[in-house]
Amino acid sequence: MTTELLMPRTASFVDIDSLKIRLVRSPSDTGLPVLITAPWPESIYAFNLVWPRICALGPVTAVDLPGFGMSESRPDLMSPETMGQFLIRTMDELGIERAHVVAPDVGTLAALFAASNNPERFESIVGGSGGISLELLGEPLRQIVESSRDDFAGSDGGEQVYQLAKTMARGPIPEVILEDYRASSKGQRWNEVADFVRAYRRDLPRLAELLPTIATPTLVVSGKDDPYVPPSNGQFLNHRMPHCRAEVIEAGHFVWEDAAETYGKLISEWITGSYRDI
Repeated sequence: MTTELLMPRTASFVDIDSLKIRLVRSPSDTGLPVLITAPWPESIYAFNLVWPRICALGPVTAVDLPGFGMSESRPDLMSPETMGQFLIRTMDELGIERAHVVAPDVGTLAALFAASNNPERFESIVGGSGGISLELLGEPLRQIVESSRDDFAGSDGGEQVYQLAKTMARGPIPEVILEDYRASSKGQRWNEVADFVRAYRRDLPRLAELLPTIATPTLVVSGKDDPYVPPSNGQFLNHRMPHCRAEVIEAGHFVWEDAAETYGKLISEWITGSYRDI
């Protein structure tokens, strides 16, 4: 499988609500759309290894939501609930009426909030690696949730993210993609976007109340050794949502890179039919 089909040179930008939003679209225009949102603190290029497999499923759009990757940001969007509203705006602007939404990490929360208010827009959701319950967060993520901007005011987020991805991922990441991760978090950009997870204290209890009402078929994929978001977060969703399946795979936090073959296979099987069995 080539690792060169989803690289920074392939991106373009669209204007959504006066923000420049970065995306990559596959050439296909046949079938039900698949919309992918980037994990944090990486970018849409985190899906480099699974991109060919997902593109075989239909027309695919990978998008950096506001503040993530190289998309422009706005302070009022830095929470799961408001980002869920922007996710629907993104679908509107891109002409996507209904889609399978692959939204790991921070995207999981946005997608669930969006599906609670707009169930007709979601054929299914693939989530995971996103903190769901304050009590179940891993200690590194808990520290960010409980932090303030002042705690990271003097640090360069880009360099920290570069080193994190390079050392934590279980396989080599192309240097051009590592540099994209660095640029996505450079200076205080990481600190500003961390407001999204700082909003967990308000939004996660609200989402927990909504989970039993979200009927969208949902697959949650967790890394067995994820120090930020332990698999118990996936089980939390599995126990509370009426149509949810939780899978735990041999991986750390970056499941889309750590276990790309398994991750891609799960998504492919899910979208081609197993989501109907939930």
